[in-house]
Amino acid sequence: MANESNKKRPAILILGAPGSGKGTQGKALGMVPRFFHCACGDVFRALDTRSELGQKFVEYSSKGQLVPDELTIELWQAQINTWKEGNQYFPETDILILDGIPRNVEQAEILQEYIQVEHIFHLSCPDRSELARRMRKRALRENRMDDASDAVIEDRIRTYEAETKPILDFYPEAIRTDIDATQQPIKVMSDIINKIITLPIYKEMDKVSI
Repeated sequence: MANESNKKRPAILILGAPGSGKGTQGKALGMVPRFFHCACGDVFRALDTRSELGQKFVEYSSKGQLVPDELTIELWQAQINTWKEGNQYFPETDILILDGIPRNVEQAEILQEYIQVEHIFHLSCPDRSELARRMRKRALRENRMDDASDAVIEDRIRTYEAETKPILDFYPEAIRTDIDATQQPIKVMSDIINKIITLPIYKEMDKVSI
């Protein structure tokens, strides 16, 4: 029998190209009781670089290299346990909201050991020019001028298409909801919530006292 740290935890994935608004939606959901938002960037930012795992991360990040899939999930699992031990995340009552992780099919395969994906929200935006506009606007707002260049934006979208979007075919279509990401964020949020409250896992969690 798996110990508590390895017990599969219910999760909802938010997938979408850069600029589709998945981070915005994930953060908003994470403010609602019974939901815990975890973005890949949160894991890396919370990392103690003095720890053994942290040193492994630094080996790659200091060279500008991508962190290997196995190490990424190991870091994710360690941080989830830290949040649990710190009484920030309660696996008995909280549903994980993941964005930015898994990054590819290989990570999705590894994550099967740790999570039970209850549903996937695909924020769809076929208009790549709209994605580019949003990414450029965000980069300028956050004073990240390099990220506003056409070359960087095109590369990020191309990487998503090649590495992350295939995740949609990894999971059963029956647990996926496609949402028009070009709508106003409040409408996207409404579509997500209206679906979540129909999910069996939500109804089950709703029976548990806070």
